[in-house]
Amino acid sequence: MTHSESDTRAKYIDPILRSHGWDESHIIREYAFTNGRKFVGGKGKQKFADYLLKYNGVNLAIIEAKKYDLHPTEWLEQVKEYGKILTLRYVYSTNGREIYEFDLTLGKGNFIERYPTPEELYQRVIGSDNHAKEILLREPYHISSRRPRYYQEIAISKVMENIAEGRDRILLTLATGTGKTVIAFQVAYKLFHARWSRDGIGTRRPRILILADRNILVDQAMNTFNPLEKDCLKINGSEIKRRWWVVPTNANIFFAIYQALSGWASEENPEEILEPYYNRYERDFFDLIIIDECHRGGAREDGNWAEILRYFSPAVHLGLTATPKRDDNVDTYTYFGKPIYEYSLAQGIDDGFLTPFKIKRIKINIDELALTSGDQIIQGEDKKWIYLTNDFDRSIIVDERTDFIAAEILRQIRPMDKTIIFCVDQTHALKMRDAINKYKTISDPDYCVRVTSDEKEIGRAYLERFQDNDKTIPTILTSSQMLTTGVDALNVRNIILVRNIGSIVEYKQIIGRGTRLYDGKDFFTIYDFTGATNTFRDEVWDGPLDLTDDTPKTPRTPQPIDWGDTLAETKPRAETLIVRLDSDREIKVIDIETRYIDPETGKLLSSRDFLHKLALKLPSLYSDEAELRKIWADPDTRTALLSHLSSFGIGDDQIEDLTRMFEAEDSDIFDILAHLSFGSPIHYREERRSFAESVIIPYESLTAQNFIDFLLSLYVRNGIRDFGPSDLSAKIKLFAKGTNADLAKAFGGNKALREAYYRVQESLYSK
Repeated sequence: MTHSESDTRAKYIDPILRSHGWDESHIIREYAFTNGRKFVGGKGKQKFADYLLKYNGVNLAIIEAKKYDLHPTEWLEQVKEYGKILTLRYVYSTNGREIYEFDLTLGKGNFIERYPTPEELYQRVIGSDNHAKEILLREPYHISSRRPRYYQEIAISKVMENIAEGRDRILLTLATGTGKTVIAFQVAYKLFHARWSRDGIGTRRPRILILADRNILVDQAMNTFNPLEKDCLKINGSEIKRRWWVVPTNANIFFAIYQALSGWASEENPEEILEPYYNRYERDFFDLIIIDECHRGGAREDGNWAEILRYFSPAVHLGLTATPKRDDNVDTYTYFGKPIYEYSLAQGIDDGFLTPFKIKRIKINIDELALTSGDQIIQGEDKKWIYLTNDFDRSIIVDERTDFIAAEILRQIRPMDKTIIFCVDQTHALKMRDAINKYKTISDPDYCVRVTSDEKEIGRAYLERFQDNDKTIPTILTSSQMLTTGVDALNVRNIILVRNIGSIVEYKQIIGRGTRLYDGKDFFTIYDFTGATNTFRDEVWDGPLDLTDDTPKTPRTPQPIDWGDTLAETKPRAETLIVRLDSDREIKVIDIETRYIDPETGKLLSSRDFLHKLALKLPSLYSDEAELRKIWADPDTRTALLSHLSSFGIGDDQIEDLTRMFEAEDSDIFDILAHLSFGSPIHYREERRSFAESVIIPYESLTAQNFIDFLLSLYVRNGIRDFGPSDLSAKIKLFAKGTNADLAKAFGGNKALREAYYRVQESLYSK
């Protein structure tokens, strides 16, 4: 007897589950726990389990269902993989006739006669020897718009388990952008409603301190905690001073920056040093302290948070970090111990919860600078034979270089894509802002602004507008340290590095500014002018990267820039060397090395491997050059081909990169594809225009002739991208000579006009 998989579920699997106590309240069918990896123009397949078994709010097992006539363990490896991802102990595989149970903890499997009941499986997984653990795990989440993602649920459950088991130092490591604040809120919510405290379960509401190092992080956390608003309070150092050092105690969930608690500075006036007031609380006042971005120095003996953590040592300390254990954050891991759960950047991208990225490493000919007799020293003394990338805007200032980079940035990015430029310091950020504003084409005065601590409230207002996805201005932010954390701007398309990065921790925080998901954002781009992406690449955490690239490098010189006679208005450090380069010295880009995202594997590919992979895919789209030419000449079939290319990860940005790679910016993507596939010569668009000019000859109407000439001019200037089936009306509006009716009449009717539009394109690709 042949049954489909759905028949097998309905006739065999479902009745058996019901007979053993698994009603609909205990089952989630087709449980999709990932979004599917994003790629250009779409996304990959979601991971889902046929059945997720739950009881008392705890995920217990998944079931893989197969057709009745298949072997029950046909897809065992897949269900095992999913079970590991979901951190489950038991997985099941069945064809409706036989049931196979696999214990991932023991690594053993066997056929069983029946499914365990919900209570039986719950006892196997959770046990009944820890009453607090049961209570905390059973406590419902706060559900507003959506449930926590699967990895967030895992993290929350593991925190509950560890707290229930009496562990007082707990660490979670999750990539930036994966919702650590959401996890913190759900932890607090569960503990709050379970009435957990260090005195036990059910005694009183806990007192929880959320500790961060930036006011913006505190404010964002308080927004997330809004469902508990009436029980929340932000500790304000200046307010405590006004109250004669009486600290607030009339809340359950407290928020504070460590600087204020430890007496470093007031929130209103950073120059004002306040007395420490954390010791105005009793040492055991807090039951739980959640330390956001705990890698930022808190765990060191002399760290920023150390004195506070030592004082409140009776509390449970939960650390949240975005960085796995590495040499420069070893103290964090020594203090908290091994993370109870890790979720990497690579996992987040693969699951579709984070946005993939590509990397462009841009080298400039003066990145290794030796001064010559023609260079003018404005300030300081030349003490080095050669100045390298990490010297610029630290030990040597060359304003011409800053201007050149600004002009190159504007050439590389799309004008209205939200962009963050990370500079050496506040002065460098100021100069970069001024340089961007010097060469920009957008007239809005707030198109590019500096957001650093010096701007204070003005900078904060700019940042809030930048984070608003409904606003396009400001578009470009220049900063130094301020924006490395705490910027939840979902639609950031470009991260630009024009300074050296001090540590892998800082690097990952910066990259995290671009990983947030946003509709229509298939990837973001890291433009690296310093080589930081080489220095801090972490294959385990970030995903694999192929570093080979033997693509020929093409030196390129942008249009000359008028440097003027302006020097830095901001006084630099006394030891800094200020140089004005010889007017005869040419600054140019000598190398742009691009890494591409493989939509199938998520690997970053070198240019060579990207082209190789593309070349292997192309034969599936057309058999020979004649077929490609026929497809490309017709707007309808060309649109379909471009859609197929998108599914391979080749969108508008990749097409633009391909033309640069072949030094064919003035050529057609058709020529690139034909060259890759068949070794055909690459023609310029101007050359192809000459192929199509014969289309003009049959028309006696001057209006018709002018319109065809207009179409050909648009093609030469912009390429074929906007010549799709639905683009004719836009072209007619741009032509703006007479009415639509007049133009149609010149061609002999609307049908003839559309035929001419198609014929022009056919002629472009006649050779």
